[in-house]
Amino acid sequence: MPLAKPRAVRGATLNQESTRFNLPRTEADGDWLDTRDDIDGAPPPLRTTVTVEQPRTIITRNTSPDVPFDRSINPYRGCEHGCIYCFARPTHAFHDLSPGLDFETKLFAKPDAPALLRTELAKPGYVCRPIAFGTNTDPYQPIEGDWRITRGCIEVLAELDHPITITTKSDRVVRDLDLIAPMAAKGLAAVMVSVTSLDPKVAMTVEPRAPHPERRLAAIRKLSEAGVPVHISISPVIPAITDHEIEHLIARGAEAGAYAAGFIPVRLPYEVAPLFEAWLDTHFPDRKAKVMATIASLRGGRRNDPEFFSRMRGQGPWADLLRTRFHIACRKHGLNGERRVLRTDLFRPPKGPQGDLFE
Repeated sequence: MPLAKPRAVRGATLNQESTRFNLPRTEADGDWLDTRDDIDGAPPPLRTTVTVEQPRTIITRNTSPDVPFDRSINPYRGCEHGCIYCFARPTHAFHDLSPGLDFETKLFAKPDAPALLRTELAKPGYVCRPIAFGTNTDPYQPIEGDWRITRGCIEVLAELDHPITITTKSDRVVRDLDLIAPMAAKGLAAVMVSVTSLDPKVAMTVEPRAPHPERRLAAIRKLSEAGVPVHISISPVIPAITDHEIEHLIARGAEAGAYAAGFIPVRLPYEVAPLFEAWLDTHFPDRKAKVMATIASLRGGRRNDPEFFSRMRGQGPWADLLRTRFHIACRKHGLNGERRVLRTDLFRPPKGPQGDLFE
C-alpha cells in the first residue's frame, strides 16, 4: 500500500517519493571504506517521502548563551538516521507530523538553499561569522547523496571564503573533501563527527540508519589526514547504555586523528521522552528503571532540564562523574584541543550584476 503524501505546507510542493533500502556501495562512495560489515545486519527498510520546502531565508539566527554559534543552516527537516534520542524530533510537530516515524520518513528539502545563502551574504551590513551545519538535523543524511544541497551551500561558502563548521554522524562528509580541505587550509573549516557507541548492535539500535561506527572513525581519519580540524563528539552519553564506552570512544577518536572531543548527557525534550521510554521498553526493558532514574538524577529530578548551561552539562553526582571520566580520558589521549577559532577576515561578499559592471 503506498504511503500517503505529506500534508502540504506553505511554500512547499511534493517533489519526490523514494524507497531506501540497504543499497550496495557505488563507485562514487570511494574505495577507502569497506561496505557494511555483516555484524551490522541490515537496517530496517525505510520508505521516505521528500517534500520541497521554499523558505524565504536560509540562515537561522540564535541568541542561546550556551551554544558556540549564532547562525546555522539546516538544508533538511527530518532525518533518515532515526536516532531515538534526537532532540530535533519535536520540530516535526510544527507541521502537524509525528515526531516519531514521520520525523524519519516524511522529509523536507530546501533546494534553493545555495541561492538563498548567496543572497543573504550579499546584503549590506552582513557581518561574517562561522555558519554551523548539522545543528538540528544531519546535513549528510542519506538524501544528501541525491539532493546535494549541503554541497551546494559549501560551494558558495568556499567561493566567498566564508567560515563553516559541520556536525555529522555520516562518513558522507568525506565526499566533499575537495571543498572542505582547501577551506580548512585557510582556517575556514572545522568538522565534528559523532560516534556514540562502538558496539554495532547498540549503534544500530540507537541510531538505526546512521553509518557503522567504524565508518565514522574512518571518516575522522580521512578528514584529519587531509588537514581538516576534526573533533569527535560522543554525545549523547546514555546512562547504562553507552556510558561505559566513554574511555574507549575517546581512545579510538584520538587514534583516528581527532584533536578534541566533546559530550553532552542525553536530553529528552518534549515528545522525545515518551519515545525514548517506549524504545527502552522494546530494547532494554531490564535496564529501563535504572536508565530513567539516572537521567532524573542528571536532570534535577526531571526527564529533561531545559535551562541554559545545565541542559548541556547535567547536574549532580552522576554529571560530575561523567565529566571527570571524560576529562581524564581526554588528558590521557591528548584530546585537549580548544575549539578552533575560524577566520572571518577573508570573507568577500558576493558581487551582484551591478558590481560586475565595474570590473
